Amino acid sequence: MSPAARTLLRSGVRSRRFSTEAQSPSPQRILGGKRWDAVVIGGGHNGLTAAAYLARAGRSVAVLERRGVLGGAAVSESDLVPGFRFSRCSYLLSLLRPALIRELELERHGMKLLPRSPSSFTPCLDGRYLLLGPDAELNHSEISKFSKKDAEAYPRYEEKLEKFCKLMDFVIDSPPPEMRHEYNASMVDRIKNKVDNSVFWSKLLGIVMQQGQKDMVDFFDLLLSPASKILNNWFEGDVLKATLATDAVIGSMSGVHTPGSGYVLLHHVMGETGGQRGAWAYVQGGMGSVSSAISKAALEAGVEIVTNVEVSQLMVHQTSGRAQGVVLSDGTEVLSSVVLSNATPYKTFVDLVPADVLPDDFLCAIKTADYSSATTKINVAVDRLPQFSCCKGINPEGGPEHMGTIHIGSESMEQIELAYREAASGISSTRPVIEMTIPSVLDKTISPPGQHVINLFVQYTPYKLSEGSWQDPNVRKCFAERCFSMIDEYAPGFSSSVVGYDMLTPPDLEREFGLTGGNIFHGAMGLDSLFLMRPAKGWSDYRTPVKGLYLCGSGAHPGGGVMGAPGRNAASLVLEDLKGK
Repeated sequence: MSPAARTLLRSGVRSRRFSTEAQSPSPQRILGGKRWDAVVIGGGHNGLTAAAYLARAGRSVAVLERRGVLGGAAVSESDLVPGFRFSRCSYLLSLLRPALIRELELERHGMKLLPRSPSSFTPCLDGRYLLLGPDAELNHSEISKFSKKDAEAYPRYEEKLEKFCKLMDFVIDSPPPEMRHEYNASMVDRIKNKVDNSVFWSKLLGIVMQQGQKDMVDFFDLLLSPASKILNNWFEGDVLKATLATDAVIGSMSGVHTPGSGYVLLHHVMGETGGQRGAWAYVQGGMGSVSSAISKAALEAGVEIVTNVEVSQLMVHQTSGRAQGVVLSDGTEVLSSVVLSNATPYKTFVDLVPADVLPDDFLCAIKTADYSSATTKINVAVDRLPQFSCCKGINPEGGPEHMGTIHIGSESMEQIELAYREAASGISSTRPVIEMTIPSVLDKTISPPGQHVINLFVQYTPYKLSEGSWQDPNVRKCFAERCFSMIDEYAPGFSSSVVGYDMLTPPDLEREFGLTGGNIFHGAMGLDSLFLMRPAKGWSDYRTPVKGLYLCGSGAHPGGGVMGAPGRNAASLVLEDLKGK
């Protein structure tokens, strides 16, 4: 990339072709008057992924991002507390598809993963603690402190989940086999659709047959059951069950007893780091480095990326009903017969598609989908590492307890369930469930020497409080201090180490990042909202009722997380539809 192009990447408008301009060119000069093969709404990681694949296939592509920074929820930002760099929303990586990493050469484009070992630490108020990670001997030793029986069962549990993950790999990396009766489709297209669907189901059946009947019964049990039932069947120790249960509720407005929460547990162990299934890693420089690497791959392929431009409406031809491009908030028309939306389904179809264009039943399904959120993210700058009472000695440089995810308030599943029930009634949890991570222990690029960045992923916080409002500074301060005080119980003096923080409640996540309802997955991950039902029944294959408009974000199959699968799969569908055009 040329020095001039890098200058533009640091400015408001990011462009590959206008690299000779002394100042950032206006969006009108870049986008106006040209017909693009495809336009992508939103520069989140999925939108950038789709753009990169389309451009690599020779298509002209423009990405339009409302904010001044790329990445959507996978961003790193440095201006919140001076000297500290926060991964503001997402904060760990595991789900990003290995094929995507390989095909887009993300490591060559600067993405560097920092594996964590141990990967999990659960402190207890009674002085005990539980460490877990990729080391089987460590896991056996640690779990044995609580239960010998559980220590023997845990490897079998991991092996079973890994089998299920292999089954899911094919589903995740494939567009769903949607079957719609499109009366204007040619006979050739209809036959091809039937053949493609038959191939999908045949491959899936082959994978299923390899699993064996008992494994498949266990698989469906996991999908349909509450996480509490699954974990109670496997283990007896409260601390181990609660630690594992956090994966089943993270990011969702559900409890451990909610039917289907077992799938969310599986969803969060489906990824890998360095070939280690279920392992999560930090990314050097923060999660924005993932989006940066994908954007570099896109730029290299010829994508035009423009920031600080907001799409106000989709342009739809009055007669044909086809997408014609988009209109920006300043009135600029960006012309294209293909538009991919990385926005949430609600934002896309309710706010951007003109009225009276979509079928009533489809629009009703989008409006009534579950976008509820229970998540607040607090990014904290501290002047020293927290020291946990249950650990002997002081580790100013970081010990095993600081490496992975630290589970605060997760000593039993009932603690988690109680916190959920309070939020379900409109009350932010009295004793919230907190996942704490300290990436600066491994990543020395994000904080001053001797100081640290701490991520607090907090549940449960309802979007709308039964009393008070998240807009009230006192309410916000009270909740943040509640979280800090709770950490003090496990690591005395934590509150006094805080030098600044950034707090994102569900309404903040909606306002700043366009996440409807503050839901980090672009919509709930319940069984009624997955696979052929995502985002709505009959429209799971990224296509939409508007010809030429595609969904490529987490609101489409296979769902949320920094995965890239929706963007990659959507691009493959678009290229299929564009063949011969």
